[in-house]
Amino acid sequence: MSDSRIGTISASGLLTAASGAAGRLAGVRPSRARLRADAATVVAATIMLLVLGWALFPSVFASGDPLTGVPAEKLQGPSPQHWFGTDNLGRDLYTRMVHGAGLSLTATVSAVLIALIAGGLLGLLAGAVGKLVDTVAMRVVDVLLSVPSLLLSLALVTALGFGTTNVAVAVGVSLIANFARVMRSEVLRVRGADYVEAAHASGVRWYTVLARHVLPNSYRPVLALAAVEFGMAVLAVSALSFLGYGAKPPTPEWGSLISEGRNYLASAWWMTTLPGLVIVTVVLAAQHLGRAADRRARA
Repeated sequence: MSDSRIGTISASGLLTAASGAAGRLAGVRPSRARLRADAATVVAATIMLLVLGWALFPSVFASGDPLTGVPAEKLQGPSPQHWFGTDNLGRDLYTRMVHGAGLSLTATVSAVLIALIAGGLLGLLAGAVGKLVDTVAMRVVDVLLSVPSLLLSLALVTALGFGTTNVAVAVGVSLIANFARVMRSEVLRVRGADYVEAAHASGVRWYTVLARHVLPNSYRPVLALAAVEFGMAVLAVSALSFLGYGAKPPTPEWGSLISEGRNYLASAWWMTTLPGLVIVTVVLAAQHLGRAADRRARA
């Protein structure tokens, strides 16, 4: 056998071995990436369950009184006795964060439900009926999208007045446009499916087709969007509470806790930093769960 042929066989063998190794590595990498994604999802779900426990059973996680403090212990840093430190009145900051989760999450859930129901119905009607209804609905959505959501919610809560309920309504209205657009696009996609056209051709009434075929195949991406928007709603509710539109002091809310600590940034950094880190963690966890749900809905 000639040297050139031996070299060709050796080269082809090396290429085959290299391609096999690359294939094995390609098979390993997705599994590791999947494991990391699953681990991140478990961590995010654990965080959300913990915060939900704060909201539902605050006395289990923090048995102290969030409204009274010990003046002799004011402005103490984080310690085993006070995990988040104390504020300027000697109140335990961790206890106030735990007991404030109920109001903050109630306003957030209410805002998301308002946006989900109103935006979902608006998008469903726009996509199902079409024509004039679609045109008018989408112009309303365009107007809502043209205004930044925080600015819109700030204008609404100024008109409605102070209070956690009004904050929830304002934030919910500012999120309606996102849900309407997603629902409309899903309805348009499903409406053109063969089984929907076959149902119409069989003489099935339009509202029956809408309830039996269109809606059950359109709602999953909208629910995934609700999980993503939950994180943004937490941020918006906390921002309005920070500006003083939420519950009246001394009732604890996450945004108002940060607002109370802004005058002590130089001497008591924990009064703003630790509540802010809790809010950021909840927002990131909710958005991660929302994206994971969206990937499963589209798979």
